[in-house]
Amino acid sequence: MGLSPLYVNEIFDIIEEIHKSGTTVLLVEQNAKKALGIADRAYVLETGNIVLDGDAKKLMNDDSVKKAYLGE
Repeated sequence: MGLSPLYVNEIFDIIEEIHKSGTTVLLVEQNAKKALGIADRAYVLETGNIVLDGDAKKLMNDDSVKKAYLGE
């Protein structure tokens, strides 16, 4: 059972506020677009192994990441 989109947005807003306050947040999330949108750093896992890591904004704009993980 998943959360309704309204609750997902509210939770991400809260996580973003916590992050902006200076508190480190470790987020494990299937919604890669939303997670990368608020992250400073990101790790991409495949079968439990890190296959990519780096600055979240750079990963979000990487063509191979867009195609493989962001549905673009």
